[in-house]
Amino acid sequence: MCPASPSDKTNRGFIIPIGGGEDRVKEMQIHRRFVELSGGPDAFIVVIPTASMLDTTGEEYDRIFSGLGAGHVAVMPISRRTDCDNPEFARLLDKATGIFITGGNQLRLSAILGGTPLVTQIRRRNASGVPVAGTSAGASIMSEHMVAGGQGNEAPAEGAVALAPGIGLTNAVIIDQHFTQRNRLGRLLTASSFNPFLIGLGIDEDTAAFIGPDDVLEVIGSGTVTLVDASQMTHSSMWDAKPGEALTLLGLRLDVLGEGCRYDLKARIAYPPDDHPALCTLPIAET
Repeated sequence: MCPASPSDKTNRGFIIPIGGGEDRVKEMQIHRRFVELSGGPDAFIVVIPTASMLDTTGEEYDRIFSGLGAGHVAVMPISRRTDCDNPEFARLLDKATGIFITGGNQLRLSAILGGTPLVTQIRRRNASGVPVAGTSAGASIMSEHMVAGGQGNEAPAEGAVALAPGIGLTNAVIIDQHFTQRNRLGRLLTASSFNPFLIGLGIDEDTAAFIGPDDVLEVIGSGTVTLVDASQMTHSSMWDAKPGEALTLLGLRLDVLGEGCRYDLKARIAYPPDDHPALCTLPIAET
């Protein structure tokens, strides 16, 4: 069965975590796909630049999405928790056919948005069919459990990652971004060891995981998505590891997916490009 269109309210909208550093000048294939899923010329895209400390971030994405043919783009300049009570912002989300959360600092994002009616509205809009995309910090906060910090270029160890609540669009994965570029495998493995139910999703720069309403993701972009499945783990030393102690994690499964590959989050099975006959491809945006 094909993924739902933005107007089909019986299915959840796409969840689109992006690893940051996406191409904003040349092909812009990730942004093109998002605009297409949001309705193209009929799209009403709401941009939330809260994670960024730069005043120009919202304007930049307005330029990108408008240039790619989105019918309307609205930027919500939320910088304080009290801004989340603005009824105009609630009205904009009611109109949205696509929601985009920019990069920056994920703790700033969660501290300002977390637990507000605005976040509840974002979840409801996504549940009713509206695609929600987020880049860098905006990707991390999408899951119920968020990677809030931790050092790259380290082996899995007790204390190697800090976790915080996300906005809960999905409870199936835990997301890390700038993945290969900042060598974050160790901290994603550590995060996976806390709760083996979660699938670790490490997303490279200029790469996105388009998670459809059927919980099958497709990789779009120039990098890879690394998936860590700890559900069959036979041994973990996390429960009694001392601070800073290296972890023993046995029985993990790791898949690395390039563009066009898919992964079924329910079945926990990876597919190479064009090797999942039950699936439809994402809409192909014209260049």
